[in-house]
Amino acid sequence: MRNKTLAFVLAGGKGTRLEPLTADRAKPAVPFGGKYRIIDFVLSNLLNSGVYGIYVLTQFKSQSLMEHIQATWNFGSIIPSHFITPVPAQQRTGDHWYRGTADAIWQNLNLIKDRDPETIAIFGGDHIFKMNVEDMSAFHLEAKADVTIAAIPVPIAEATQFGVIQVDENWRITGFQEKPKDPTPIPGRPDLALASMGNYLFNRVVLGDALAADAKDPASTHDFGKDVLPTLLAAGKRMFAFDYNRNCIPGSTNHANDGYWRDVGTLDAYYEASMDLRAIMPQLDLYNQQWPIRSEPNNLPAAKFVHNSEGRVGQAIQSIICEGTIISGSTVVDSIVGRACRINSFAEVHACVLLDDVEIGRGARVRNCIIDKHVRIPPNDVIGYNRDDDAKRFHVTESGIVVIAKHQAVAPPVARV
Repeated sequence: MRNKTLAFVLAGGKGTRLEPLTADRAKPAVPFGGKYRIIDFVLSNLLNSGVYGIYVLTQFKSQSLMEHIQATWNFGSIIPSHFITPVPAQQRTGDHWYRGTADAIWQNLNLIKDRDPETIAIFGGDHIFKMNVEDMSAFHLEAKADVTIAAIPVPIAEATQFGVIQVDENWRITGFQEKPKDPTPIPGRPDLALASMGNYLFNRVVLGDALAADAKDPASTHDFGKDVLPTLLAAGKRMFAFDYNRNCIPGSTNHANDGYWRDVGTLDAYYEASMDLRAIMPQLDLYNQQWPIRSEPNNLPAAKFVHNSEGRVGQAIQSIICEGTIISGSTVVDSIVGRACRINSFAEVHACVLLDDVEIGRGARVRNCIIDKHVRIPPNDVIGYNRDDDAKRFHVTESGIVVIAKHQAVAPPVARV
């Protein structure tokens, strides 16, 4: 794949279902797993797979994302073919911003012409997964495919949220359904449907011709799943699905988990994916140094656990604690704690996701919360134990997760009479 594949990462979506986490940042820039951003997963996958030329297409609320890419993914200029470059929408083809995923690539077709690659990889920037793209590329070349789509079996009840693919015995695609009400199951597996992961490999010429035709179609929504791919299928192009269950990560200690993939498009899905990391043997292995997930470097000291002046021990149980955090005479259980947090004496944190620079006041108790950056929880506050009280102060999801926005001022609790 080296120097023959050019990648585009689509990172311009609004991510409205993740608000308030996306109130000030694009969805791919949302922190995850304590020290990462969501986009770090797809960029690490591409880089680990030998794809070194990557353009990240941005649009909405992109400042945080662009700063992160520049701080974390700057290769310098020593090797011209090695780069990860953010590309903001520039209205290159008319007086409009990106009108869809296909239009985003069409507006940047000049980048493909400049690099002249053999294959174009188009990946989403907002999923949590590990993927060896070399496996998918080998399948693409062996099948002599014009287009290859990464696909994963999902429960039939969940398939209504995805583009559903039908294939023959050789995994050649025979049909598409875009978020169908009645998904077609996998043959012989009535409980499962084959969902598109939104990750594509294209023959360069086929992609250019398809985008040119789509741009001229006034009825098109300019989306790959809704428009471009069904049109290519109808035209008889060689289109195949890559079975993500064949994914094999070097250094993996449990290849049954190499098919882990999560769409964290909602607050509840984001919370559940974060909680996956607490397990003794998590399905997503962040400790495999043969396939590292890279993140922004920092000079923070190691996390510290200390006794307080009353002799109580700071402790964390089945939790992830990141650099610069101090847990002083308090207890953290089943939680993800980001960088430079402070958990003060006699505080209790249960099943929470804390992003960077969160302080939990002395004696406060928080449970089932997502707390964004730079939030101070007052001493003796209680959050996550009474849904009605929480809903008066914060955003609460359908499943009862309390979400506290970045920089939100949390007033001290009112004493009950």
